Formats: sequence, C-alpha cells, structure tokens
Amino acid sequence: MKFRHEFKYHINYLDYINLKSKLKKIMKQDSHINEKGMYTIKSLYFDNIYDQALFEKINGKNIREKFRIRMYNNDSSFIRLEKKSKIKNLTSKISTTMTENEVNRIINGQYQFLLESNNPLKIELYSNIKKQLLKPKTIVEYIREPFIYNAGNVRITLDREIKSGANKIDFFNKDLPLIEAAEEIILEVKYDGFLPDFIRNLIKIDNRMATSFSKYVVARVYG
Repeated sequence: MKFRHEFKYHINYLDYINLKSKLKKIMKQDSHINEKGMYTIKSLYFDNIYDQALFEKINGKNIREKFRIRMYNNDSSFIRLEKKSKIKNLTSKISTTMTENEVNRIINGQYQFLLESNNPLKIELYSNIKKQLLKPKTIVEYIREPFIYNAGNVRITLDREIKSGANKIDFFNKDLPLIEAAEEIILEVKYDGFLPDFIRNLIKIDNRMATSFSKYVVARVYG
C-alpha cells in the first residue's frame, strides 16, 4: 500500500480566485472536468452502528480508514468503491469499479454478491459489513477544481459548495434535496515524495495553517 502526503487548508473567496488563476498557468487539470474546469463529486460514506469513522475523525485518531462509493457529475457509468487509509498526514487509497446495480443492491441491504465477486476490496467491504455492521450512512456532494503536476505526483484541489444528504442514501436520485453543510472553501494539497518549491511558494504553504476539516464530519451534522 503506497502512502502520500495530504494537507488541507481553509481559504477565503479572494484567495480562491487568485490561487485558481495562478494554478491554471502552471498545472494541468484532469480528465473529469467540464467546460468550466470543475466537476461535481458525490460520495456515499459508510460507517458502523457506533459511528466509528465519525468519532475517530472527531477525536483525532492518527490511524483510521473509511469506505465510500463515489461518482462524478452524477454519471452512473463510472462509479468507484474506495477505501481510504490515513496515518497522520499520510494517506493511501485503493479502489475498484462498481455498477449502478451493485450500488443499489448495497443500499437495499443485499451484500452477498460482494463475497462472490472475487474482488479483494469488495470482499473486504463485505467482511466489514458483517463483522462491524458497516452500512451506508450519508451522501456528501461538492464541487472540485483539480490541478495536477507530474513531478512529485502533485495534486491540488479547490473544493467548495459542500452539501449533505443528511440521513438519505438514495445515491442515484438527482432530485434528492441536499443541505448546505459548510461554507468553507478547502484547498487540498497531495503529493508523493516531494512538493516542488515553486508550487509550495505559489500556494504559500508555509504561511497557512493546516486544518483537519472533514467533509464527512460536517455532513453528519445533519444525520
């Protein structure tokens, strides 16, 4: 399992506008973006009956993991099951594809197909569902503007308009009412072995205070 560095920062709107303008000049954007240079991410997060993932984040536990199902721009033709692991400021993510039918079976409490899939990640999810009583908990949706730089495998994202589905898990309902969960704009910085100095200076890393902000946590305020 490969881990990489991950840091998050709160930024204001003026900072967001200036930073986006500068990043566009030196970094590429990934293939998921629309004509406006952004995309919508919708995630269905899992937790157990004790809200373990929620409280581990709130309590600042250094080693933790969480499962989620994710799609972009409400496009159900490309869905991923992901497990994100975190050790302090190091993160690792493994993923596999899922179909809309598979996700709906999970939402409806039909899990046996995960065990029969021969896919290690799906089998691990099945094991957690059975042993830890893991289940879909809430939907989180937000807008992301991504920037990438090959050297150091750098990925910088600007996330905003973070919304919660409260306690609703109807993942494919495009008319599902969502609640504004946070007004913050979040700058996320991810990289492998190093962050090039010119990027560090451009985004003023050394002048910013890192935050432990969690989209899942703010979404769970509503259910």
